[in-house]
Amino acid sequence: MTEAHDNNKDIQCIAKGVKINTVAFYQPDHKVDNQYYIDRYDGLGVDVRGLIDSLGKDIRYIIDNEDENAVTMAIIAAKSALDKAGLLAEDIDMILFVSQTPEYLIPTNALKIHAAIGGKLTTSCFDLNGNCAGILVAVEQASRNIIANNYVNRVLVVGADYISNHSLGEPIFDCNFADSALAVIVERAEGTGFIDSEYQTDTSVIDNALFPANGLSSWGKPEDGPRMKFEPFDTSAPVKIAVASIERLLERNGLTNDDVGSYYLSQFAPGNIEGVIEGLGVNKDKALYIGDKYGYTSTNSPFTALYEAIETGKVSRGDYIVLWTVGAGWQNVSLLFQY
Repeated sequence: MTEAHDNNKDIQCIAKGVKINTVAFYQPDHKVDNQYYIDRYDGLGVDVRGLIDSLGKDIRYIIDNEDENAVTMAIIAAKSALDKAGLLAEDIDMILFVSQTPEYLIPTNALKIHAAIGGKLTTSCFDLNGNCAGILVAVEQASRNIIANNYVNRVLVVGADYISNHSLGEPIFDCNFADSALAVIVERAEGTGFIDSEYQTDTSVIDNALFPANGLSSWGKPEDGPRMKFEPFDTSAPVKIAVASIERLLERNGLTNDDVGSYYLSQFAPGNIEGVIEGLGVNKDKALYIGDKYGYTSTNSPFTALYEAIETGKVSRGDYIVLWTVGAGWQNVSLLFQY
């Protein structure tokens, strides 16, 4: 029996804290820059230069072959997370896949991951979709499941989006979003890890971002315009609510912004981060912007920033961290962890 599997048995005796064990990330090799999108839309008679400037991206990584998709990327990220953590598939009690562009509706993509890594018979598997808030929703649900269920000790959460295959003709998606997969292993642990979460839901713009643009029932029929639909709305509204939400989250847990070591916020555009940081009144160095390096990784956005911070040593064990993002429709989600 491996040491990793022994750890899985021992962990059942530990108090009901939940910590982030490891984070792994994957993007396809094909890299494009801003000029790629400028030329692409110039050919369609659309000037996207101002949009690209406001989005603050330099490069994106997108799939350019028929062999990759959301689930293949997810499998790579999942295997990488297990390797980094020194764990086996049999050490995982739940696999939770989250995406707004899943490769399959039947079977669940989580089952595809289970098959690829050789998961055990008693592993529960299911898919979620929280749009761009997806990875935060999934990690929050995984954490609460560990707390509530004595038989779930480790959860593999995998987020993946393959947006570039669907976004042509809708510049806000096409010029901003990058294809990616990210895996997080959360596990039962002694002491503090996951502390609390806050959701704020406002459906006043429920139809401003749609995919498929005409609903899934229309899929395969002649498309009336792009597959994705976006109608502009006041993007400052979620930012204002995020500030109030994060302040409330900290206050009810006896913390202040001074106690927080770092913030991992939506990477949709630099303005989102600037607005939240200014509203909270904290130093801008506490919030990492990596959208220029990775593109906008949609479902995985805040955890992509955390991944970068872990890899570069910008976050330490024991630090209080806040993660926030907003999903289409829209819904603010904030998580409070002690990393």
